[in-house]
Amino acid sequence: MDPKSQRVKLNDGHFIPALGFGTGAPPEVPKSEAVEVTKFAIEAGFRHIDSAYTYQNEEQVGQAIRSKIADGTVKREDIFYTSKVWSTFLRPELVRPALEKSLKDLQLDYVDLYIIHQPVALMPGETLFPTDENGKPMFDSVDLCRTWEALEKCKDAGLTKSIGVSNFNHKQLEKILNKPGLKYKPVCNQVECHPYLNQSKLLEFCKSHDIVLVAYGALGAQRTLQWVNPNLPFLLEDPVLSAIAKKHKQTPALVALRYQIQRGVVVLAKSYNKKRIKENIQVFDFELTLEDMKAIDGLNSNIRYYDFQQAVDHPEYPYSEEY
Repeated sequence: MDPKSQRVKLNDGHFIPALGFGTGAPPEVPKSEAVEVTKFAIEAGFRHIDSAYTYQNEEQVGQAIRSKIADGTVKREDIFYTSKVWSTFLRPELVRPALEKSLKDLQLDYVDLYIIHQPVALMPGETLFPTDENGKPMFDSVDLCRTWEALEKCKDAGLTKSIGVSNFNHKQLEKILNKPGLKYKPVCNQVECHPYLNQSKLLEFCKSHDIVLVAYGALGAQRTLQWVNPNLPFLLEDPVLSAIAKKHKQTPALVALRYQIQRGVVVLAKSYNKKRIKENIQVFDFELTLEDMKAIDGLNSNIRYYDFQQAVDHPEYPYSEEY
């Protein structure tokens, strides 16, 4: 099946491709590589590209998108591009300048989706992760409802087509949904989601409010990442996933991606390996049975690879809630 036609309708009428290419790379990957792999991903058929200010690669990703438009592979409207407002820019007056900076780096006129990267506000400034002399994070206190209003203004100004959130729990979502004078609902909540953390309660909550759940970390996490707990089990070596993969003559990674697509979750596949990028697009070429889906549901064990422990003392730390 043509991956470009598998899209999910957002609550504002726009459409998001069900499979996205995640551009975030570990620090050891040179920035220049982002140009090459993003171009390759677009050639392979990816139309949904996910990045963020904090990945520090928007210049390269924008260059890749523009070169694929210039050579006729795609038109701008074929590409669905997501950026995120980082935690040091959550004060309402800093939101639009942050988006304008991303657009300047990308050299694009608009992004398709602009989301709050995570609810924990950090002190404004040049540093992405400001810390005090004891190495403790320097938190900021921001009313996320005011941040949301600033995102609504960015949508009205045409700088982004859609707006959403990331790493929010259901109470934080509720706060925005119940905000007096709400103009636009978040179209999505992008969260860590995979068979070991299947987010079924949050997914149910989001679906009931017509909010799309977007899954990052859908293949678990690479053991090398410094913020990932190395003692956690490696998802892609799971025996249940491996057995289902064998049965369908697919890889465990494709089974993990397919699982999300069949639950109505938009899924990001992150890889800087060309062979795997090509392989990930094949998620539309097979289907899991109801039994397969149930077996994968049974793997849920609330294992969170990206738990942002440094922020656990912040009042908006999202993971103290059950979902």
